[in-house]
Amino acid sequence: MKKYLSVGIPFALLVGFTLGSAGETEAATKIITFKNCTELNKVYKGGVARSASVKNKGGKTYYKPFVSQALYDANKKSDRDKDLIACER
Repeated sequence: MKKYLSVGIPFALLVGFTLGSAGETEAATKIITFKNCTELNKVYKGGVARSASVKNKGGKTYYKPFVSQALYDANKKSDRDKDLIACER
């Protein structure tokens, strides 16, 4: 019994900290709907991507986009080429 507790408690703490910190990155990002790409690019130079795995269809970009599904969804209207990156530069 003592053996299981000595292994189980650290494991539970590790899982708790891991799950707690995963939500903080998305929560730390303020979800703002910008009027246009000029306003969005003042805050996020490379635009906003829905996920880290998306590729730009529109050609060469100079900046890496910020990845946030919630922020992209709020500014989806600014993604003219529908490549899941809003306002890429």
